[in-house]
Amino acid sequence: MLQAVYQQAPFAEFRGRSMSLAQTSLVLHVSRRTIYYLIKSGRLQTVRTPLGSQRVLLESVKTCWAERG
Repeated sequence: MLQAVYQQAPFAEFRGRSMSLAQTSLVLHVSRRTIYYLIKSGRLQTVRTPLGSQRVLLESVKTCWAERG
């Protein structure tokens, strides 16, 4: 059942392992500042690219999105 919900989610078209902060804010319908708050609180996990950019792991976005219900 959760799989069916995820298929209708706004992040369903993302096939990679991570997304940018801007994409994450659009998917979760929150501000960029809120994304930073969610990262700091540990609700969103990130990785750094070799050039230093911060990207949000898709699995943590799915979890956060499901919690917001």
